[in-house]
Amino acid sequence: MPISAIREFLRLEAAGGIILIFASALALILANSPLSDLYLASLEIPVAVQFGALKIAKPLILWINDGLMAVFFFLVGLEIKREFLEGELSTPSQFALPAMAAIGGMIVPALIYFYINQGNSSHLDGWAIPTATDIAFALGILALVGNRAPLSLKILLTAIAIIDDLGAIVIIAIFYTDNMSISSLMFGGIAIAGLFIINRMRVSRPAAYILLGTILWVCVLKSGVHATLAGVVTAFAIPMQSKNQDGTSMLKDLEHRLHPWIAFMILPIFAFANAGISFSGIGLESFMEPVKLGISAGLFAGKQIGVFVMLWLGIKLGLSPMPKDTNWRQLYGVSLLCGVGFTMSLFIGSLAFEHTAFDVPIRLGVLTGSILSAVCGYLLLRSGPEPENDSGDKPV
Repeated sequence: MPISAIREFLRLEAAGGIILIFASALALILANSPLSDLYLASLEIPVAVQFGALKIAKPLILWINDGLMAVFFFLVGLEIKREFLEGELSTPSQFALPAMAAIGGMIVPALIYFYINQGNSSHLDGWAIPTATDIAFALGILALVGNRAPLSLKILLTAIAIIDDLGAIVIIAIFYTDNMSISSLMFGGIAIAGLFIINRMRVSRPAAYILLGTILWVCVLKSGVHATLAGVVTAFAIPMQSKNQDGTSMLKDLEHRLHPWIAFMILPIFAFANAGISFSGIGLESFMEPVKLGISAGLFAGKQIGVFVMLWLGIKLGLSPMPKDTNWRQLYGVSLLCGVGFTMSLFIGSLAFEHTAFDVPIRLGVLTGSILSAVCGYLLLRSGPEPENDSGDKPV
């Protein structure tokens, strides 16, 4: 993957992460202001789409979580496919280190959450919440570090987060799917078969894939499987080598076109809709509530331990070299930033618990763990020495 393309990707992610911070702050301000009732009521506005007997009716917040996030996961699917075919994960040596780090960063937080909540079976569904990393938010924090973070460190964080997203997709598919409709899945299977056929025929018009992907989304939504998975499946069907009329790769072109919309609109809207938490009635005992404590401890302690230990093992065992121009301090700082779960953790939390009683612990836990990880990671990286010479890696 060309260095210029990597830099452009990182700029978008970093800038999007900063927008996420403002969107989240605005949600928190509104949720704790005289406008809180208006803020909450706006998220519950009923929205319905109907074609004959087919009707989809949901409150606005579920259209955001099920609809807009399906577009986000479509982009995630495009990124994963590109990285595995010709990007930073295309060879075993490139894949080994971030894969080990991502796996450690999922297992240890889950174990910490399970340990804290093992006494209450109704809490255990939230074990996957602290396993996520928000790539945009994490890269936004890393961008604030400036030239103390070399390009190789940003690429490593991106690779870990992409594999982490792949793990989240698997978790959602296996553990957060119930009450399946066989008939809807059958129609969804037909749509997937259609995607496979037009892929093999090397159809070069994105509209054909988008149409079948939309049909698949409706079928998956009605089936009981989470609708965001339709975005991933559709993305995997987009051909990498097939060329558009202007000679560009369809996959890369779609990724390039979608990235600004995801970074500057879809994810900030999701953050604005899900980050608002009222601090009314929250005391010290709220921070010790098991679900909240499991999430925040998993993100802050579990992520840094799991990621850094696996990075250390991978390098010491010779499975992968130390990333260029980095040191152990910087790798530990990146391990801390992997604990910024934010939008991904909030999203998984919305799937894990249907009971509104857990809304506050989930949001408080995600915000606490993510903020601690972001602040500590930033301070550790920012306090490091300036690079001795300018390698041309300007802040993104």
